[in-house]
Parts: sequence; C-alpha cells; structure tokens
Amino acid sequence: MGNACSDGCFGMLGGANQKELRACKQKLKKLIDERNCNPILVRLAWHDSGTYDQRIKTFPECGGANGAIRFDPEMNMGANAGLDKARGYLEAIHKEHPTVSWADLIQLASATAIEMAGGPKIDMKYGRVSVTDPKQCVGPTSREGFKGNAGLPDGAPPFGCGAKTPQEHLRNVFGKKMGFTDQEIVALSGAHTLGRVFKERSGACPFGYGEQAASKYTKGACVVRKDGKQGCGMVGGAAWTKNWLTFDNSYFSQYKEALNDDNLVYLPTDECLSTDPEFKKYFDKYAADQAAFFADYASAHKKLSELGCKWEPAGGFKI
Repeated sequence: MGNACSDGCFGMLGGANQKELRACKQKLKKLIDERNCNPILVRLAWHDSGTYDQRIKTFPECGGANGAIRFDPEMNMGANAGLDKARGYLEAIHKEHPTVSWADLIQLASATAIEMAGGPKIDMKYGRVSVTDPKQCVGPTSREGFKGNAGLPDGAPPFGCGAKTPQEHLRNVFGKKMGFTDQEIVALSGAHTLGRVFKERSGACPFGYGEQAASKYTKGACVVRKDGKQGCGMVGGAAWTKNWLTFDNSYFSQYKEALNDDNLVYLPTDECLSTDPEFKKYFDKYAADQAAFFADYASAHKKLSELGCKWEPAGGFKI
C-alpha cells in the first residue's frame, strides 16, 4: 500500500485525489469564465496527447497524455507556439493541488473547457501518471515511419509525414500513428469550432495579435461566448467560425461560408473533410445533426485523452 506519492502516484490517495480534482475543476471553471481561455486549454491537452505513436509500446517513449508538454523540449516545438500561456494558467492551480498529476490536470482543463463552451460532457477518467523529467519528452520528429510529425497534423502542405494530399496526411498522423478511424478524425476536427489561428504562431492566416490585426470576428467587441456575455480573451487572429468560443456544429454546417469569407480560416486539412468521399459521409452527418456530432466527439475526445497513458491506480478512476 505504499506511503509515498510522487506526481501521478495515487496509491491510498485515490479518494483524496478525487476531491482534489473536483476542486481543480471548480477553479478551472472560474479561470475559463474570467479569461475566456477555452481554446488554448483544449489545444494544450490535444498537443500533449498528440505525441502518441501506437507503433511504440513502452511508456513514456510512446508519447501521449503524460504531461510532458509542460517541459521545454516539447513546449518549444514549433507547433506548440503560444502554449506556454496555457501552462502558466495551470501552474497556479497545480501549485495549490500538487498531488494532482500534471497529465490529469491538463486533460481535466480541456474537458472542462469544452463543457463550458456548450459542448458535450465527456466521460473522463483520471489517474494518469506524469513524466517527471524533460529527458522523457519525445523528440520533434516522428520515431516510427514518417519523416516528421511527432505530434498532431499540419494544417497545410508541405506535410511533415511526406503525404501528397491533406487527406493522406490526416490518415497518416491521426490514423497510422495515433489509431483513429475516419469517423473519429472528422469528429475531432470539429473541435475547430473553437479557437483561432494567429499569424505570429502558425503563420496560417494574415491576422495577428491585437485589435488592429484582428479579423472582424475576433475584435474585442465581438460576442462569441455560448452564454452571450461579453469577452473573448486575447483579441486578434482569425477563427474557423464566427462564434469561436461556442462549441457547436457550425464548423460543419457553415463551412461554405467560411470558405468564402476572407475573415475566417478553412485550411486544406479542413476542406478535404468535405470532399474526400469517406470523410464526407461523416462531415455531412455532423452538419445535419449536432447531437450526433456531440456524441461522436465526446467518444473521440475521451480516446484522445487516454492515449499512451499509464494509470495509478490501474484502470483509473472517475470524479
């Protein structure tokens, strides 16, 4: 029954950590309501999980939701530009709840952010073990099979994995590397209903930081929250949807509008979902049925949040 607990080690403290995680969730709700930081918390968790490679069987070499993104070797990868801000938000909470593993806190923040934006409640479990040393981080390139893409897919060519088309790229990274089906790839892509792209981060749009560099949908006066309250967090960038702090199916149902509006973004890896015959089946389904999208997204998000995890206690626990 051990008498010591390191980051992510619960032992007899399982019940105590349930209470700690519930307390963290309340603090996360307050943080999200005040800062309107839903998108960056989701992105932090996705990018932590996104290093997972199903072709590698050992922990933590396989990557995944293990909290490694808090360390500089992963945080400084180009695809993670700007995520140090999200890490800073969570550091204050983790300092007050040090027995909660970083891996759990990151994934809890993401699920809470989705829920607070009007999205589905995700059937999460906890008890993830966190890596404890920067040396346990994955490298910036793929460890198996690809030239690049240790993490999530690129938005536009040239693709790090060597794919010639956006759909091949999505299937390489989300499918061959991470183990997702076509249906799950489309459902997960729907998370682009939240958030923005910034010129200073990915360079994938001409809109950047601040009021003067913002698109017409990302200015300070824009009302984008699900509850209709004022506030959008940091001003600027360009979004996939007009109401980019609301989790709904508008990424699917209003994609033609996005393709024809210079103030919105729709990247090649977004557009291929509506043109590839297999992806299109699910894309059209979610455009027509938000409830179906929510159900499939919640399932895929849960799977993403558990990739590569080592659990203590074995099998994890609910809160």
